[in-house]
Amino acid sequence: MNDFEPNGGQEPDPDELRRIWEEMMKQGFDPEALAKAGGFDGSPESLKKLFENIQGAFLIPNPPADGSGVNWDAAATKAKDLAKVGALLPDEKSKQALNDAFAIAQLWLAEVTQISDPVTEAKLLSRVLWVEDALPLFKLLAEPVADRMNRSLGEAIRTQLPEEVSEALKGAGDIMRSAGAMMFAMQLGQALGQLSKEAITGTEIGLPIYVEQRPAFVLQNLNEFVRNLELGSEQDQAYIYMALREHAHIKLFKHSKWLREKIVAQIREYAAGISFDTSAMEELSEDFDPHNPAAFQQALESGAFLAERSESQLAALESIETNLALIEGWVDAVTNEAAKRLPKNEAIREAVRRRRATGGPAEQTFQSLVGLELRPKRLREASNLWRLLGEAVGPEKRDSLWDHPDFLPTAQDIDNPEKFVAKVKLSGPIDAFDQAIRDLLGDV
Repeated sequence: MNDFEPNGGQEPDPDELRRIWEEMMKQGFDPEALAKAGGFDGSPESLKKLFENIQGAFLIPNPPADGSGVNWDAAATKAKDLAKVGALLPDEKSKQALNDAFAIAQLWLAEVTQISDPVTEAKLLSRVLWVEDALPLFKLLAEPVADRMNRSLGEAIRTQLPEEVSEALKGAGDIMRSAGAMMFAMQLGQALGQLSKEAITGTEIGLPIYVEQRPAFVLQNLNEFVRNLELGSEQDQAYIYMALREHAHIKLFKHSKWLREKIVAQIREYAAGISFDTSAMEELSEDFDPHNPAAFQQALESGAFLAERSESQLAALESIETNLALIEGWVDAVTNEAAKRLPKNEAIREAVRRRRATGGPAEQTFQSLVGLELRPKRLREASNLWRLLGEAVGPEKRDSLWDHPDFLPTAQDIDNPEKFVAKVKLSGPIDAFDQAIRDLLGDV
């Protein structure tokens, strides 16, 4: 390390530090260039100063005292740069086709569900705009994991520091944790950028990206999906089907005002309990080559640092997956009922189901980073439950189960739909007390 030359006493350039770091994230870095830009002259004191300069270059203003603050703007920039590659402006013909489909979807859904909502115009998104609008939600979901990960990484790195510099870095734990958080954020930006090329709607992951619940479509991605279905002159049916799905999602979340916040809170609580395998981090740190950080990035993306889930984690995960399945199952059931007029209904439905079940590479990267699949594993079973309920008790009674979280089916109910349907049938029609509760919840 003493081979590095000082930078002549000049003040370090934050922009230069940031540029070198970003290059490192892409293709490896030059430690000598990073050291010179940070003012390192070979002494323990200047080493400590170097880490402080790196911290100042990347952390957000007024970071939290625990050092977990991350420059999420950098993650957004990376995601948007990826989203711009291959991006096309929507043509007027596609816009009109989607607007016509959405108008039809509103009418058809009103026939199969009693859930109503004010008519809301659909928002057309570019890939870049999807990144901008989706980032707040993904930040909410990922922050607890980023915090846990960078703390564990900081500890693992500190155990690998030579004794001669450990004293100089005493009290610099926040800096080390922040470096890990920055790397996590950049990987999340990579995943979001790729997701922008796959996302079709604003409810792509089962949760609306907008707090105010409004339908949205990434028209370029929707057009590509429709073309790949090879429907020929019947492409308009795919637009109607996708409009039905998005509008059904929004109707449900608008009706159950507590639903989005409940799922987000569940995911954050689950994420906050994630443990990391510090021994795996330490092992990688021992062989870390600063000229080639690809091994570390691959380990982060693959989920190699995630420890095995505890019993409480598994129970929390089952609850999240059940709720996501209930949401997607209800949407699938009512969309299928509303789309019966479409000759290609079943073919389009199966294509959508396969797409949701498999997910793309970017979604799998997000799963590795957060340790959570945002895809319902039991979509078909949950859809069958809602279908049977609708046939047995009608749409009003079926949809009243979304009035409160305590009314919803459980994982066991999904396993035994006939038994749950019989229980709901025995409860009889909605009585005055039930209606009073619904009215009260509707005003919240």
